[in-house]
Amino acid sequence: MKEYFTIESQEGERVDRYLSEELEDRSRSYIQKLIKENHVLVNGKPVKANYRLSLGDNISITLPEIQEPDIPAENIPLDILYEDEDLLIVNKPKQMVVHPAPGHYSGTLVNALMYYCGSELSGINGCIRPGIVHRIDMDTTGSLVICKNDMAHQSLSLQLKDHSIHRVYVAIVHGNIKEDEGSVNAPVGRHPTDRKKMSTHAKNGRPAVTHYQVLERFGDYTYIRCILETGRTHQIRVHMSSIGHPLLGDRVYGPKKCPFPKLQGQTLHAMTLGFIHPRTGIYLEAEAPLPEYFKELLTLLRKN
Repeated sequence: MKEYFTIESQEGERVDRYLSEELEDRSRSYIQKLIKENHVLVNGKPVKANYRLSLGDNISITLPEIQEPDIPAENIPLDILYEDEDLLIVNKPKQMVVHPAPGHYSGTLVNALMYYCGSELSGINGCIRPGIVHRIDMDTTGSLVICKNDMAHQSLSLQLKDHSIHRVYVAIVHGNIKEDEGSVNAPVGRHPTDRKKMSTHAKNGRPAVTHYQVLERFGDYTYIRCILETGRTHQIRVHMSSIGHPLLGDRVYGPKKCPFPKLQGQTLHAMTLGFIHPRTGIYLEAEAPLPEYFKELLTLLRKN
């Protein structure tokens, strides 16, 4: 399988680092091995791992077929917001991982989809991620679109790349945001020292924009709506933390000790998801209702 990339903003970054960030499921050492074996070409020529990228460089990488494990279908209930012959939109619950990963091949959304859809899933991302176009974190709840065929998958992938998919999240953050609305325009990339985290201080971060609006204030906390202009990994979590308002419950980008001990992870919900339907060409939008834990937390904050 071949993948292609064109350098638009990461000038000066090492090619091995760039590819390991683009291909999140592949380690940097694995990418370096492919480079050494001439499976990576820049402008049609082999390069070394320390090659520094220039604007306009065209990268091609040949990824050898990996023997992926069989993913078992599991009868896990799905909260389906919309479904037709091409796609479905699900409301992902908290603590559910979207797709399997090494050492974690059961209990995921993909396991549930394998049972519910059978063979009716796009095959573009292989058996580990069939039908998966985008993902949200394990502790983030809400709307997620799944593709049943490659036509739908390719269309939605292009819409994601063009940043034309409408995504609205709601969150509760630490602190009292004084302004009623604002935007965070800061590039997001892999953290310089902790590969599991993202950062606005990465050397070659990718452009990222989050617009936020205050819905309600609770003194020490603020309930906000966020609209994504881009969709980088952990974008809302990183951006809100960067302006001093990390998400409540986010122990990665916020306080290590949560004031609500029973809270599992960040209070972030993907409420609205809208896009042009791949087959009809008509705008389609789905809205995931607030989960119970989120509503209970809002009720508690209002009382206090």
